[in-house]
Amino acid sequence: MSKKPKVDPASPFAKLAVVKDKLEAEEKAREAEKREARRPAQATGIPLATKAAFRAPSDGGDDLSFARLMMGVTPIADGTRRIGKTNDTAPKATPEQAAIARKTKEELEAEEAHAHLRALAFGAARFEIEDDGVRVEGRRADLAGTVLRRLRRGLYPLDSKLDLHGMGAEEAKGAIGAWLGKLRGRNDRCGLVVHGKGVHSPGGKGVLRGEIAAWLSQGPASEHVAAFCTATEEDGGVGATYVLLRF
Repeated sequence: MSKKPKVDPASPFAKLAVVKDKLEAEEKAREAEKREARRPAQATGIPLATKAAFRAPSDGGDDLSFARLMMGVTPIADGTRRIGKTNDTAPKATPEQAAIARKTKEELEAEEAHAHLRALAFGAARFEIEDDGVRVEGRRADLAGTVLRRLRRGLYPLDSKLDLHGMGAEEAKGAIGAWLGKLRGRNDRCGLVVHGKGVHSPGGKGVLRGEIAAWLSQGPASEHVAAFCTATEEDGGVGATYVLLRF
């Protein structure tokens, strides 16, 4: 076998040989990539078009990044379908809600007043109320009418009296509740609440007198009450109210 003649490293032929070897190495690398690309996709489970995205190119990095980002993305089957806006799925107001929204402030206040009157007559305690603007009375629905008639005539002896003169509405309401609880706790039967006629009040109508029926027929104080009515003239008339306690 003949030996290759030695080449002077400094000669042009030596440099040419180095370039040739480099080109051959690059050609072998390209052939290897082609063979890898021709392998069946089942070998790795990755589509050929996708596998190509993993090969680092010598340049064109933007194309490679886009291909990687789009991996696994599939087009919508129906190209005409549109994703609805969030507002499209928002629940619509019912006819009742729309009607409430259209009501004026005066209408809402009137409804609240009617609801308050219904609560007086048909509240949890089931009181029957009568108020002619001057005298007011009420009794539990299960209480005999004869009992209220006796109370109206002032036939029950008074066990205690509560004077509300000088008190504001909230203070008077609390005082009535505490007073009734005390009377019932010692088994008293009847008491008198003095609230005044309201002669010096705006409009000539007592503020407390207008609240007495509500306080005695609903809320915590009503638990102690069997009946109530405007007192006779001997005990203060329209400026006072009899309260009959429950047994």
